[in-house]
Amino acid sequence: MATARLDIRLDEEIKAKAEKASALLGLKSLTEYIVKLMDEDATHVIAEHESITIEDNIFDQFLEACDKAQEPNTALLDAAKYTKESGF
Repeated sequence: MATARLDIRLDEEIKAKAEKASALLGLKSLTEYIVKLMDEDATHVIAEHESITIEDNIFDQFLEACDKAQEPNTALLDAAKYTKESGF
């Protein structure tokens, strides 16, 4: 059950187009359409900002560096602990 409210003002033409799109998709209301769009877009934006894509050769270099790495020092262990505790 939705409990948060969002009030918006928009151009009449945009509202009409959104209502038509909502009806064409068979949704019950304009609100359902807007919520669907917001959810899909927010999911996409978050995924884009929380992931990284790298070239194969860069990943290979990273793995090679990991294989050659020494034991982590205290500063690195502290940083890892901080990020874990901070929810990163």
